[in-house]
Amino acid sequence: MSTATFTPTEKLLKTRNIGISAHIDSGKTTLTERILFYTNRIHAIHEVRGKDGVGAKMDSMELERERGITIQSAATYCTWKDTTINIIDTPGHVDFTIEVERSLRVLDSAIMVLCGVAGVQSQSITVDRQMKRYSVPRLAFINKLDRTGANPWKVIGQLREKLHLNAFPVQVPIGLENDLVGIVDLVDMKAYYFEGKDGLDIVIKDIPDEMKAMCEEKREELLDEVSKFSDELMEAMLEGEPTEAMIKQAIRNGVLALKFVPVFMGSAFKNKGVQKLLDGVTDYLGSPLDVRNTAMEIDNEDSEIVLESNFEKPLVCLAFKLEDGRYGQLTYIRVYQGKIQKGMAIYNSSTGKKHNVGRLVRMHSEEMEEINSAEAGDIVALFGIDCASGDTFTDGKSKLTMESMFVPNPVISLTIECKDGKQLANLAKALNRFTKEDPTFQTEVDQESGQTIIKGMGELHLEVYIERMKREYGVDLVTGAPQVAYRETITQRADFDYTHKKQTGGQGQFSRVAGYLEPIPAEENKDYEFVDKIVGGSIPREYIGSCDKGFRSCLSRGNLIGFPIIGVRCVINDGSYHDVDSSDMAFQIGARYGFRQGFGKASPIILEPIMKVDVEGPSEFQGAILASLNQRRGIILNTTEEDQYCKVEAEVPLSEMFGYSTVLRSSTQGKAEFSMEFAKYAPVPRNVAEELTKKYKVTISEE
Repeated sequence: MSTATFTPTEKLLKTRNIGISAHIDSGKTTLTERILFYTNRIHAIHEVRGKDGVGAKMDSMELERERGITIQSAATYCTWKDTTINIIDTPGHVDFTIEVERSLRVLDSAIMVLCGVAGVQSQSITVDRQMKRYSVPRLAFINKLDRTGANPWKVIGQLREKLHLNAFPVQVPIGLENDLVGIVDLVDMKAYYFEGKDGLDIVIKDIPDEMKAMCEEKREELLDEVSKFSDELMEAMLEGEPTEAMIKQAIRNGVLALKFVPVFMGSAFKNKGVQKLLDGVTDYLGSPLDVRNTAMEIDNEDSEIVLESNFEKPLVCLAFKLEDGRYGQLTYIRVYQGKIQKGMAIYNSSTGKKHNVGRLVRMHSEEMEEINSAEAGDIVALFGIDCASGDTFTDGKSKLTMESMFVPNPVISLTIECKDGKQLANLAKALNRFTKEDPTFQTEVDQESGQTIIKGMGELHLEVYIERMKREYGVDLVTGAPQVAYRETITQRADFDYTHKKQTGGQGQFSRVAGYLEPIPAEENKDYEFVDKIVGGSIPREYIGSCDKGFRSCLSRGNLIGFPIIGVRCVINDGSYHDVDSSDMAFQIGARYGFRQGFGKASPIILEPIMKVDVEGPSEFQGAILASLNQRRGIILNTTEEDQYCKVEAEVPLSEMFGYSTVLRSSTQGKAEFSMEFAKYAPVPRNVAEELTKKYKVTISEE
């Protein structure tokens, strides 16, 4: 590759690690397909739904091509004007949000894709939150400007109002809808037309006369804003005409400071504007040298050190994604510092295990290219190294660990069993692989019924895994009714005072534990807290931890419906002990019974997961959409109507959302679509609580 002629520092300056993220159906995978085509990584364009029997390069899974959605993030790399760009194409569907989460954890910057018609949608908000969580600089690309109803100015307004981003256009489209032919670049004030087969011929002309006044005005607004990020540009504006280089540097400064979002425009499907977007990636997004990455020193009380994108320094890399393929486990890693080479020994900071690097590959979707070494700033993959997602690897010279990614908790579960007992071994293999690859897909065996339970982020998430088990492992499953992840909590303070005595000849058991339980306010966002207020040694220090253990053991199963307990503060303020009969176990048992005593008196309630639901469809069906949500105990938060299209935002209990897609399709002639994501836990209504409690009592009595 052309990067071979650069010095190490120049190579890093000419590297971009970017992610492409957006709401479902905004055109991320289509955009990636065009980027690969224009950078000569692929030589023909294929469409996402695979109508031509091929499908998009980055949707390598058969299931992705059939459904026309991205399920797994896919990595690739390409070169644009001597800059190496490592790209990760991520799913848009909220059920696969962990793929976006882990990608943004290791990327230096991102392209946020928005639909020119729908604008900022529910998943755009989630992606924005994830980018802010990992401080990822981004530029925005308003796609689909060839579609009827496209309005980039409305979308920029939503970026400012809904996402509170300092978004300004750096381009203006020439024509909209069917008339979209190119864009005007507000930095160099030239018009770019994308002509010929696949938009390969870029014709540069003067700005059309009818657009000059608007372009001048938009450029003035842009320069006023970005001059805040460059004193040099501000001075040049006062003295005369600033140079193109000054404007680009000012925009880049604003982007890297997370205070400015340049907005690009075009249509990936119609091959308009993609090459200029690539110019934006190289001009405005950061290299590995521009991003601050830190690690913790294990031997030095987890003190923070800043990692340097330097090949000479000791190796530090992070495993951010696992895939179990035909040749064993494939581990995607981002190298932050140092160099990794074939044959070298690396150490897992989490387990202390030593591994030898056998195969080192660079990924291009499902294809691999063998390489001998990778350096700081690279995203590559290793073969045959057993580890977990989020593990840190070093060369053993220093004991460092990097912070892992945020993993949301699953909200839905299903019971599964094999139709044929002979398939059990394959089921175990599949579950073992998928839980390792995807931290939001979890599995457990119910201790009482012996049933296998799978948990995930939504119906589609579990549906896809059940389908993959069938296709990839030949396992036919029977699934039970979906189970909602309810929780139990308390609503008022309650005292407890429990004495545990047991005398069976020889040494007995004695403990007295007294204190109170109280609810933790929601804003503290804690599931459990233990507070020790013992004075005067009424419970010896060595047994305080035993009380904490006893309380914790009660949290996994509540008294009302057997679901985990959250939001409880356990305070101990008194107790007593016996010199001979008190022990760790005696105080654990005392705390357990004390907790149950207090829990029953603290007005316990059942909480249910509430989902934020966004429904979009033609305005003529607005009544049907509102009715379908009201019937499901939904609370309507907002309704907007534009261009014969309505959008409804609501909060609906997850338990009421099963099968909603079928109902919505039939009531809107298949013209409406919805997306949902977890919002919060809230108390269930009394009638629902009574029903759940009754059902639980029947289950208990049957057992």
